[in-house]
Amino acid sequence: MSTTPFRAMKTLLLAAVLMLSFTKSARAIPILKPTPNEESRKDLDIAREYLQNFYNLTTTTTRSKHSIHLKLKEMQAFFGLKVTGKLDSGTMEVMKKPRCGMADSENFRAAGQMSRWNKYSLTYRILNYTPDLDRGSVDYAFHNAFLVWSYVTPLRFTQVFSGAADILIMFQTGYHGDYFPFDGPYGTLAHAFYPGTMNQGHVHFDEDENWSIGEQGINLFIVAAHEIGHSLGLRHSSDPNALMYPTYSYKDPNGFLLSQDDIRRIQALYG
Repeated sequence: MSTTPFRAMKTLLLAAVLMLSFTKSARAIPILKPTPNEESRKDLDIAREYLQNFYNLTTTTTRSKHSIHLKLKEMQAFFGLKVTGKLDSGTMEVMKKPRCGMADSENFRAAGQMSRWNKYSLTYRILNYTPDLDRGSVDYAFHNAFLVWSYVTPLRFTQVFSGAADILIMFQTGYHGDYFPFDGPYGTLAHAFYPGTMNQGHVHFDEDENWSIGEQGINLFIVAAHEIGHSLGLRHSSDPNALMYPTYSYKDPNGFLLSQDDIRRIQALYG
């Protein structure tokens, strides 16, 4: 009797065993996850940058635990969080939300924060357009964003299409010449400059965001209305219902109304 079939069967069985062993070994390879220390270091880096950008944590004190502790308490108080000075999960959650690039600290990046325009008729010009939306949709979003403020003040806004304007609107990416670089999608959405500053009235939007006129992506109307508030002289509000609250959340543009906090503060400037 020939042994060839027997040898062939043994070869097939051996191959099957080896394949099964390899599969089990491959499945047993663990997925590497950051260690608790790595996660803590990453969160601390995020917190340091956040406090530098929005709470005047200086570069000379970023390594000081006491300075970070104090600035964390300031940030937690502003957002109505439990004031511990510790980098807890609730604090990190707020820090990771998309937001305006203007500072929350009253004395930081706030030169002219209580200043106002010395006239009631202002012009605005959109210098470039995002490719995310057609030009008509962008014009309409900004038109409605300005109306939000003219409804409750004597202010009147006119769009111009060439020449000088009081408020200049631009879509930019990364570093764009004003020392406040954008950081890519879903981070700092936009920033503006107060009246009385060198770039008064300038409003910059991060082109890396997915701008929209609906709930998907980042709603242009909501962010524009917020930034126009800064260009008129308002700083951030700690009222989570206010348009001037620092972090972004979608609000239906149809029938949008300012909060009482927004109205009280803009009327304190313009009547």
